[in-house]
Amino acid sequence: MGEFIRVEHLSHVFHAGEKDVHRALSDVSLSIAEGEFLAILGTNGSGKSTLARHFNALLMPTEGKCTVAGLDTRETQELWRIRELVSMVFQNPDNQIIAAVVEDDVAFGPENLGIEPQEIRARVREALAAVGMERYRTAAPHLLSGGQKQRVAIAGALAMKTRCLVLDEPTAMLDPLGRKEVLETVQRLHREKGITVICITHFMEEAAAADRVILMEEGRIAAEGSPREVFQDVGGMKARGLAVPLAVELAALLREAGVSLPADLLTDKELVKALCPSC
Repeated sequence: MGEFIRVEHLSHVFHAGEKDVHRALSDVSLSIAEGEFLAILGTNGSGKSTLARHFNALLMPTEGKCTVAGLDTRETQELWRIRELVSMVFQNPDNQIIAAVVEDDVAFGPENLGIEPQEIRARVREALAAVGMERYRTAAPHLLSGGQKQRVAIAGALAMKTRCLVLDEPTAMLDPLGRKEVLETVQRLHREKGITVICITHFMEEAAAADRVILMEEGRIAAEGSPREVFQDVGGMKARGLAVPLAVELAALLREAGVSLPADLLTDKELVKALCPSC
């Protein structure tokens, strides 16, 4: 996999030169491969959302640099191309849907690019099919569930032929069924279409599905590695005000109680298998 996003010594300051100046990011360097599934974790105010907004040039670096497919986000002539390549999905789906009919909402982006109507129709059909929402193409978005609305928002990004989805707490306002729908959709798009996924989340089971986890703290990268590596430091995660997947925490408690278990358990299935090999 080649490099898709590169962040070099990036810092971001809000309200520079004012009384309430806030340094949200400090000297962050990071490389994200094309086709990677990256989870970004951190408490509120850690800088994770600020970092993510640099990936499609919603924010510009105060210092340092961010490039997407070799395009510098500071170059204004590259903004539209960068935002075609990288699409953001936010936590409240109601803030992202603007049309009265699902297929019109998905078509909004391509229409603004001046794509031919026949090509737009094809893109809308393909995008809705990719997120399992084709049967709702003529529905009113306000009648959909939260999870369905987020899938429509993702379809809108796919209709733009995006190569990267940045998901900023996409399931924070959803019930468990909605979270499951969105996570399964994102995992399938990553697996089948090779789309780069960057997911900011407070749900550790979502982060456990990623290829790599980055932990943000006070505007810096505090730790990174595979989910198995990062989550095994249960004490360190809790000291930072973060949880770990339930299976990881339960395994740690069982080890303290004297139960012999593998060191890198991550999922519920793995824990059950370790406790009951014949189950």
